[in-house]
Parts: sequence; C-alpha cells; structure tokens
Amino acid sequence: MPFAAGADTFGAVPAINFNPMGPLRSFGCCGPCFIQVENHNMTQQKTAARGMGSSVISFPDRGPWGDSKWRGNASGHVYRTLFEQLSPKVFVDPMVGSGTSVEVAREMGIESYSYDLRDGYNAVTMDLLTKVGKHADLIVSHPPYGSMIRYAGPGGMWGDKPHPDDLGNCIDDADFHEKMQAVLLNQRRATRPGGYYGTLIGDWRRGSVYSSYQAEMIARMPSNELAAVIIKMQHNCLSDLKTYGRMKLPKLVHEYLILWEKRGVSAVVLLSGMVKEQAQRVTGTWKNIVRCVLQGLGGKASLDKLYAAIAAAAPERLATNNFWREKVRQTLNSNADTFRNEDRGIWSLT
Repeated sequence: MPFAAGADTFGAVPAINFNPMGPLRSFGCCGPCFIQVENHNMTQQKTAARGMGSSVISFPDRGPWGDSKWRGNASGHVYRTLFEQLSPKVFVDPMVGSGTSVEVAREMGIESYSYDLRDGYNAVTMDLLTKVGKHADLIVSHPPYGSMIRYAGPGGMWGDKPHPDDLGNCIDDADFHEKMQAVLLNQRRATRPGGYYGTLIGDWRRGSVYSSYQAEMIARMPSNELAAVIIKMQHNCLSDLKTYGRMKLPKLVHEYLILWEKRGVSAVVLLSGMVKEQAQRVTGTWKNIVRCVLQGLGGKASLDKLYAAIAAAAPERLATNNFWREKVRQTLNSNADTFRNEDRGIWSLT
C-alpha cells in the first residue's frame, strides 16, 4: 500500500456457508445483497482454508505479517486468501506500506515486487510496467482513503515534512479521484491480459459529507473488466477506541476489495469505450433531470417555466455553464420517447 493504506484488519466470514470458489469470475449476484451477520466467532479456517468462500471477508486477527503499528495496515489473511483464490505467479504492490502483502506472497513462494512513495516510487506519475520489467498476474494497491490519514510528514508514518504526492495529501476528493484513476490505469497497463488488478479502499464520512471512493473508482474504470467487489469487515481501528453519542446513521465498519480482470484490448480501444460510457452517463443524467423537473411542473410546461425550475434547483452548478439552456433543448428534442412538443415552446411528458 504504497502511499500507505488507510484500511484495517479483517477476519473470518461469519454465518455464511459457501463452498470455496473456483475462478474469480464465479463471484456474482443478481442484485444488491444485504447479509445478516451472526455467529461472529465462527472459525477463520472455514473461509480462509482455500481462498475466499464468499464476497464478504472478515479477519480480526491481522497475522504476523507487516508492522501492526503502521496505520491502516490490512490483515495479511486478506492477501493470503486472495492469493489462494487466484494463484498468481507474479504479484505487485505499488503502495506497499509496511510490507504485509509481499511478506505473505514470499512466504507462499510467489514472485513479488513492492514499491512505495517513501522509497521514491510514485504510482501516479511513474510507469509501473517499466519499473517491474514484466507483466504481473495480480496487482493490488492499498491507498490512503482521501485525506483521512496523511502518511508523509509530522504525525504521519514517514518523513519530516509533507510530500506533495502523498495521496493522503490531496487538495480535495476530486483531486484524489483523478489521481487514483491514474494509479489504476497504471496498474492495468502492468497487468497481463487475463490477469487481475485492483485496490483495497474504504468510504469516508465526516460530518454530513459522505465520500464513496469505491463507487467513484468503479465508475471511472472499464465496466466490462469489473470482476468482483468484495466487502471486507474492519477491525482494530483507532475509531474503535472513541465513544460516540447517538448516531443518526450507522458507523462505517467495512471496506472494499475491488478487482478488475484485464482484457486484451489496446489503450485506444479501452479509452474510447470509457469515454463513451461517461458520455452516456451524462446524457442519461440530463434526461432524468429534465423529466423530474417536468414531472414536478405537472407533466407539462413552457420552456421558460422549465428553465426557471431547473435554475432554482441547481443555481451554483448552472452558474458556471453558459450553455445549459441549449442542453435542455437538446435533451427535449432528442428524446421523443420521453418528451413531446405540444406547441411552440410547450413541452410535456409522453
């Protein structure tokens, strides 16, 4: 976890009896799943014996690997079960932190490579494939969770001053999202076709702001390469030592291990597909915004009333877009299945 990770430890999956799986692509679900976890003292061996038995993992015991004093250090059992599941011959961790992942890999006889910002490797700006010198079967990073923990500088884990490239030192979430997309694309390039690349990441709530880092990462990467989203329970966090009053919403006690399977397509094809997906999201969002506003106006309204209602709903965002009215008209005219022009300047829902 090179820029050091902001995750914590895991353990056995309680109360879920699944047979150990074969290839990772076997992970699947027909929709959102909510699992009632009981019997938390179930033995770790049931899940850890031969890879991951389900898409929920939990390891209260971090194991002997790495440095337990390193903030955000993940349990070595996570990597052990992942390696058992995927059987990589070559593993890379571009944000190795205290070294948990590679200690596990070497113990299991896996050829492994580890890098970290504190040792001079920047996963955002330096080509990982060039650094390793070969393609890997599996590359997993464990970054900071936004600016939750700053790893470089006073109060951090290394260095006597903040480092501008520490991912825990990003300006804001937008800066973090952009840099993590660069990291994941860098990991993808260094992964062999058919291999896996991924990251261990958690969400962050501070006050009324909820940052879903995993959702943003999934949205920014190729949708046809997403292979698994594994929920990892958190244990032994600093926040466990704090006493909270009555909370309006539940405390966050999980993270995500996200894995993508690299397909053998060129960077040009990959990027064009990603751009198309993003464009479709934007188009669909405008369509739904206009539909929602028109519904609120009774299903029929003049353009002027439509403009006024949209402007009232998002004045700050529209203030920076001088062409939003043109976008509204384009949306109305290009979606005949949803909108109907009743008369000059009058629109209704179909």
